[in-house]
Formats: sequence, structure tokens, C-alpha cells
Amino acid sequence: MSIWLLKTEPAECGIEDIRNAEGGVMRWDGIRNFQARNMLRDRVAVGDLCLIYHSGVREPAIVGSADVVRAAYADPAQFDPASEYYDERSRPEDPRWFCVDIRFRERFPHPLPLAEIKRTAALAAMVLLRQGRLSVQPVSEAEWRSIRGLCGVRRG
Repeated sequence: MSIWLLKTEPAECGIEDIRNAEGGVMRWDGIRNFQARNMLRDRVAVGDLCLIYHSGVREPAIVGSADVVRAAYADPAQFDPASEYYDERSRPEDPRWFCVDIRFRERFPHPLPLAEIKRTAALAAMVLLRQGRLSVQPVSEAEWRSIRGLCGVRRG
């Protein structure tokens, strides 16, 4: 099992959108960065844990968690000319972009703002602090435990 940080803008797909999706499961799509795509396609697996990070807001923060329930598959938006994620170079037989399905796990009692992440020695090596724009990032087990504690979660 691996742990990932998934960055999302809450206006497009926030933790409440995931919670409110049918069965708490939704497609996590729209990745259009090759490095993030490669991790999503090649490394993210069913059963992996995910931290949900709200970006593009006044105070970016880790706000909750989810589980991966379906491994990478072709992002259907890349084939839809009406979608903002349409990619005319992508073909069904050779897709360029992938997505996964995630299931809501929990909303943390306290969000963990980026400013606090930066001040926390145990989180100094997080990919988030070195490659902040990357929308799929690995997280270590020690970082996972620290983050959950800082967010007020005392179990799991």
C-alpha cells in the first residue's frame, strides 16, 4: 500500500464533493501533467491511501483522506471535444491521460494549512514543499502519521 497527496481545487472537486458522490466514490480526473500522470498510471493502486489537499484557495490545506478503489484507466474527458480536458492528440487505443476512482474516507477535524506544513520539521521532506504544483505526490508513512496527528485524528 502506498500513500498519495492529491491536489484539487475545492471549487472543482473538494472533499465535500467526494463525500457527497454516490457511495462516496468519484472519478479523480483532469490530470494534465506528465509526471503526475505517470505516477497515477504506473504507481497508484487499489487500496492506496490519499490525502486530499485543497489548492487554489486563500489558505491551501490538507483537509481529509480517501482510498483508491479503481486503479488507473483512460480519462474519458480527453476524448470529449466539449470537455476542458479534451486532447485532440489522444486516441482510445493509445490514451495520453488517466484517472482513478477514489472513495471518501474522512474529513479531518482540523485542516492542515500549507503554512503549518512548512513549519513542521517532521514534514520538511514532503514533495509538496519541493514540487508544489504536482497534483499527485507520494507521501511517506511517517508523514501520513504526522499529518493525521496534526489534523486531530487519533486513530488509523
